[in-house]
Amino acid sequence: MKGISLSSTFKHVSSAKLNSIRKRLAFLYGLERADELLERLYQMIGRYGVGRNRTTTNSKSVSQKDAVLITYADMVSQPGENTLSTLKDFCTSRLKGAFSAIHILPFYPWTSDDGFSVVDYREVDSRYGEWEDISKLSNEFELMFDLVLNHCSSKSPWFKEYISGIEPGLNYILEGDIKADLSQVVRPRATPLLTPYQTRVGEKHVWTTFSADQVDLDWTSPDLLFEFLDIIMFYVSIGCRILRLDAVAFLWKEIGTNCLHLPKTHEIIKLIRNFVEIVAPDLLILTETNVPHKENVSYFGKADEAHAVYQFSLPPLLLHGLLNGTAEHITKWADGLEALPKGCHFLNFTASHDGIGVRPLEGILEPKEILSLADEVKKKGGKVSMRKMEDSSEFPYELNATYYGALDDEANPKLGEKRFLCSQAVALSMKGIPAVYFHSLIATPNYQAGVKDSGHNRTINRRKWNNDELSQRLMDENCNAGYIFEWYTRVLRKRSACPAFHPDASQEIIKFSDSILAIERISTDGTQRILCLFNFTAQDSPLHDQDKILSYFPNESAKDLLKGSEILFPQGNLSLRPYQALWLCAN
Repeated sequence: MKGISLSSTFKHVSSAKLNSIRKRLAFLYGLERADELLERLYQMIGRYGVGRNRTTTNSKSVSQKDAVLITYADMVSQPGENTLSTLKDFCTSRLKGAFSAIHILPFYPWTSDDGFSVVDYREVDSRYGEWEDISKLSNEFELMFDLVLNHCSSKSPWFKEYISGIEPGLNYILEGDIKADLSQVVRPRATPLLTPYQTRVGEKHVWTTFSADQVDLDWTSPDLLFEFLDIIMFYVSIGCRILRLDAVAFLWKEIGTNCLHLPKTHEIIKLIRNFVEIVAPDLLILTETNVPHKENVSYFGKADEAHAVYQFSLPPLLLHGLLNGTAEHITKWADGLEALPKGCHFLNFTASHDGIGVRPLEGILEPKEILSLADEVKKKGGKVSMRKMEDSSEFPYELNATYYGALDDEANPKLGEKRFLCSQAVALSMKGIPAVYFHSLIATPNYQAGVKDSGHNRTINRRKWNNDELSQRLMDENCNAGYIFEWYTRVLRKRSACPAFHPDASQEIIKFSDSILAIERISTDGTQRILCLFNFTAQDSPLHDQDKILSYFPNESAKDLLKGSEILFPQGNLSLRPYQALWLCAN
C-alpha cells in the first residue's frame, strides 16, 4: 500500500482484508484517495474502546435460542417512568427465555415517520430515557439498533449546516437537478422526489425519497461514510449486537439509473461488513430491503454483505394463502428457496412497524391476485398504500393492518384466532431466525382511531399502550390477548429447546395437498426431526398419503410439541382441524 504501512498497526487484521477495504475505498471515492482514507480508518478505530486491541475474530453465532422482539421504545408507558425503563421491566418479567434480542425501533430524537426521520444519531430522545436505560436493557437482552443510512431529518444539525453552508453538513445532503431526467427512479412513495429549500446561496432542490422531512444523504462524500462508521463504533460500545441498515437499497444515486441496488450501494455494505469484522466481529448486520425476493437476497452478496435479510415474501404470501384457503403458492415458493451462503440467515416475520409489503409478491402472484388481497384487507378495516409506477399509474405498495386484524373474522372470532395462530406457527417453523412484532404478541386489532388522528396509514399498526391498560388486557377473560400472549411465549420457549429449529438445521417442503403446508426440519446432527403441518383452510383437511405419514411415524403416534400432547393416527390416518398447526416429533 503506497505511502503508508498499516500492517503493523492493524496487527489482528489480515493483509487480504486490508487490501479488500482499500479496493472498496478506491471503487467508491477514487484510487488517489484510497490510502489516505485507509489511514483515516485506522486513526478512528479504538475511539470508543472497540477494535484497536481486539484479538479474537469470532463471528456472530446464532442458534434456535435466538428470537427477536420488535418494539418501539415507548410501546409500554407508565406515568412517572422513562418508557425505556418500563419496557425493560415488562420484557424482563414476562419475556425472558422467549426472546434473546430486542429490536428497539429508532429511539433517537426524530421529527416524523415515528422515528425514521432522525435528528441526532448519537442521542436518546428524552421522551424515552437516556443511554443508561439502553445499557440496562442490554444487560438483559441483546439489542438491535437502527442505522438510518438513506436520509436524516430536515430539522437535524446536518441539514441546518447544509442550509447555512457550513461543513460538514454542507457535504452530507444530496442535491437534485429539477432539469434532470429522473423518470427511471424507483421509490416507495407518490410524493415529489425533489423538495425545494431556501439556503444561504438561494433555493436548492434536495432529494427526498421518502418525504419532505426526510432529506437524502450524499454518500459520494467520504466524510459521511466516516461519520457513520464512527456512529457504528459508538453503538457497539453502548451494547448494539444487531445492526439494522434501514432503507439501504436507495442509498447511492446515479442519474440515468433507477437508483436502486446500485453497485456502489452494495460496495458500501461490503465496506461496513469489513469494518465490523475488525471492530466487532460478533455484530450481526441485517439489511432492510422490502423488494422482490431475488433483489432482497442479493444483499447477502457472496457472504460478504449482510449476515441476515428479512424474509419479505413470507408475510404477504402467508396472508394470501390463509385468506384464500390454499397453501399452493406458499408451498411452491418455500420449496424453491435457494440454499443461502454459509453464515447467512433469513429473519422470518409476519408483521413489523411498517405495513405488509406486496412488492415481494412480484413474480409469485399475478397482479390481479395482489389487487384482490388488497381489497380483502380493506374489507377488514385495513388500509392500502400506493406507489407510483413508471407509467404514472399507481399500484399497491403495502397493506396497512395489524397482522391479527388482517386475519380476524368478525363473524367467527374463534376461527380468526386459529387462523392467526396458524400464521405465527408457520413463521416460527421456517428456516431462519424468528422476529415478532409486539402487537402480534397481544393480538392488537386495527388501530382506527390512530389513523384518524395522525392521517397516516401506518399508524393502524403502531398503537402504544399504557402499562396498566396492557396488564388489564392480558388478564381480561373476555379478550383473547392473554391467551395469545401465553401461547406465543410458551411456544417460543419450547422452540428454543429444539435443535431441529436451529437456523442451520435443514428444511424440506413436503407435498401433501393444496390445503396443507408441510415443513420438515432436521437438526444438524440428525438427532431431532420435526414435521410441521398447517391447515390453510376453514375445513377439516385429511392427509391422504398414509404411507408417507407412517414413514415418519411408524409407531402410528407422535408428540405435538405445540401442545405437548400425544397424537394417534392408526394406519396413518391423520386429519387437521380448521387452521390447525402441528409440530410432530416421534415419541
